[in-house]
Amino acid sequence: MRLKLICVGQKMPGWVNEGYREYARRFPAGLDLVLTEVNLPGRGKNPDIDRLVRREGEAQLAALSPSDHVIALEVEGRAWSTQKLASRLEDWQMAGQDVAFLVGGPDGLAPACRERADQLWSLSPLTLPHPLVRVVVAEQLYRAWAITRNHPYHRA
Repeated sequence: MRLKLICVGQKMPGWVNEGYREYARRFPAGLDLVLTEVNLPGRGKNPDIDRLVRREGEAQLAALSPSDHVIALEVEGRAWSTQKLASRLEDWQMAGQDVAFLVGGPDGLAPACRERADQLWSLSPLTLPHPLVRVVVAEQLYRAWAITRNHPYHRA
């Protein structure tokens, strides 16, 4: 099973890449956390934000497989506790279906991505910088896995 993290933006700061890689490498064989970065179009002078966000969304949707269970990260989504995420992770593993998490760019997630999503997940009512979200999601997915396996990481 693969957990796909499909994010808008490339050329992240070193701490973002290091944080993501640290958690991605901890997953066991057979449960892979895979990052796909889609291009963040240049904003320039007087950008048409709606058009740019739509293009970002098209690139994210193109990175999906038709059978993926899709979760859009959205402030308007439902908040899940770590225990709830662990329970969902177990369900996803039992279903054997890849799960894709869509993280928008600085201007948010495209409406088409929200429409394609099977679930909307809110990490917080706060607005988080999109580079930080990929690290938080990676850590929370790893923590959820640790809970399902009674691994000591969750209690550390």
